[in-house]
Amino acid sequence: MVEGFLTSSMLGRGQKNGLIRADTHQLRDWATDKHRKTDEMPFGGGAGMVMKPEPIFAAVEELRRPSTKVVYMAPDGEPLTSQLARELVKEEHLIILSGHYEGVDQRVRDELIDREISIGDYVLTNGTLAAAVLIDCVSRFVPGFLGDEKSLTEESFMTTLLGFPQYTRPADFRGMHVPEVLLSGDHGAIAKWRREQSIEKTRQLRPDILDNTEFQP
Repeated sequence: MVEGFLTSSMLGRGQKNGLIRADTHQLRDWATDKHRKTDEMPFGGGAGMVMKPEPIFAAVEELRRPSTKVVYMAPDGEPLTSQLARELVKEEHLIILSGHYEGVDQRVRDELIDREISIGDYVLTNGTLAAAVLIDCVSRFVPGFLGDEKSLTEESFMTTLLGFPQYTRPADFRGMHVPEVLLSGDHGAIAKWRREQSIEKTRQLRPDILDNTEFQP
């Protein structure tokens, strides 16, 4: 599901330049029965299927290195944030386990997983999509990955505020004009305007960010 994503655009360029490496693995390769099953019905009953522990343990034990951290993508994990991505980018090797169906056998979570991460308060049909989001998010913190490091420092959530509005040429498009301050060349005024815009946008869309941080206007 993610091979095309990992070899395209900036992730593809990052791998070509040797800045990151992302390998995909089929869990069925570690299944031992003739049908290569990776899931079973849950004990105690209930809807859906649960991913079996045997192939997951076998896969992680084969792929793990001394420095490996194992991440499980799950809707009930800790929220993915820029700060969390900054922590993960320091790791030498990550194994990302994608949840599926009703999740994985709890023994996997208890014994193999170092961090459980969620990309939002919703459920996907396949955790592989969440794993792709994590890879993209973490990769952007690899030195040299973005090229212009300003792209990282000026984005939403990097200063506890949402991002400010961005404009490009033409300055007048169908009667819609770029704010004059951005055309002024006054870098101090531009920085002030951008901060004011970020504060107002955050106040309107994510007031919880302002409430939960030591924020100074």
